[in-house]
Amino acid sequence: MHSVWKTSILFTIIATLGFGVAYPLLVTAIASVVFPHKAAGSLILKDGQVIGSELLAQSFTSGRYFHPRPSAAGNGYDATASSGSNLAQSNAKLVQRIQTDVDKLSAENSGSPIPIDLVTTSGSGLDPDITPDAALYQARRVAKARGLGEDRMRQLVEQHITRRQLGLLGEPRVNVLNLNLDLDNLANQNQKP
Repeated sequence: MHSVWKTSILFTIIATLGFGVAYPLLVTAIASVVFPHKAAGSLILKDGQVIGSELLAQSFTSGRYFHPRPSAAGNGYDATASSGSNLAQSNAKLVQRIQTDVDKLSAENSGSPIPIDLVTTSGSGLDPDITPDAALYQARRVAKARGLGEDRMRQLVEQHITRRQLGLLGEPRVNVLNLNLDLDNLANQNQKP
């Protein structure tokens, strides 16, 4: 009986050290060498300052920027409280929120069908990407707010579409933060003499 307890305790200690400490350290070390940008959180720097991550949505409310999907995480786009709303389709609060978003978007771009990801939240509330249709839908509003041509804005969106991996994995998508950063860079280039 004594050896069974001893074996159990020894196995627990070895398994904890091996799978709970050594293995995660090894995987982290390999990832840091092979994929340093991704292992560090895919952080985006501007003027030496971290301004975001390619993996997390940020709130953009100005008409001068492309907007991400709506968020139900914490107070919105809160990485410490990642979640969906968990409201049923029949819930009056959800229906009212979606209708408010539909009305707002319809006023901005009347006559065009609204992409579903502009009025529905993702499961995490932190999805950094929108569909190409959602980005192109917003191109008119952003172009008008910035005094740029809509064709130029659509061209910028097209440049930011990430295609399916290997032609079949995932869906085409646009990272909103990267798109907005290039939008600011484009505005800065236009202001230079």
